[in-house]
Amino acid sequence: MDALIDKGKSNVLGVYVDAVDYAAATDKVIEAARDRRPLALTALAVHGVMTGVQDRAHEARLNSFDVVTPDGQPVRWALNLLHKAQLPDRTYGPTLTMKVVERCADEDLPIYLYGSTQPVLDRLTAALTARFPKLTIAGSEPSKFRPNEPGEPEAIARRITDSGARVVLVGLGCPRQEIFVHAMRPLVSLPMMAVGAAFDYHAGDLRKPPPWMQQRGLEWLWRLGLEPKRLWRRYLILNPAYLARLTAQATRLWPARPAEPTTTPADTFAV
Repeated sequence: MDALIDKGKSNVLGVYVDAVDYAAATDKVIEAARDRRPLALTALAVHGVMTGVQDRAHEARLNSFDVVTPDGQPVRWALNLLHKAQLPDRTYGPTLTMKVVERCADEDLPIYLYGSTQPVLDRLTAALTARFPKLTIAGSEPSKFRPNEPGEPEAIARRITDSGARVVLVGLGCPRQEIFVHAMRPLVSLPMMAVGAAFDYHAGDLRKPPPWMQQRGLEWLWRLGLEPKRLWRRYLILNPAYLARLTAQATRLWPARPAEPTTTPADTFAV
């Protein structure tokens, strides 16, 4: 049986991050699925944390999530440095996704896929059902790549609920997916996971870096090499800013006061 580590939430640059391992995070999702109760989960790397640092309203949204896992090694390092969490590994979104999906297959808990494009969803569906033959995918819905229209969130919630799904995986990219999950949480009495690049990885559209790069916190460099035009600003500007803020918090030069959690959704959000 896997070890179970759950040391609660700690402040990383003003964002509350859970010091949890895969087993604990998976259990939280599955328990919510069994009980048919809402739960909002996201896995944050440096970019995700910095979206909160740069936008106080978004930080308040992130701090209202039930579970925020340390997706990137630098976020795990921050938990260990600032709060002595002693986490042996990160809780990486794509890996967590597969652990949750495996449990869903074993326990006959249907899943719903929301986001990305229809071709990606088709490839992802094929990959998941091939790997987990007992898995039920109750429904899937691609992103419209536009802001929501009046009444649309409620319509999406009805489609998800009526499908019979018990877990919702959301792949809209950071921070759109976190804003979506935060807004939809009151409308969907199911666990929702903002899983980022997991759709692309498991659909076979995005190659994973070698393990040695993942272990050393160099996944950003791998992804930058694959998509330099799209990601250069994210990594070459935000990574140094993250390190500067982390140093300031560690040396108490910056208080990193977390924003109070909020249940107020964004006025409009990407669907």
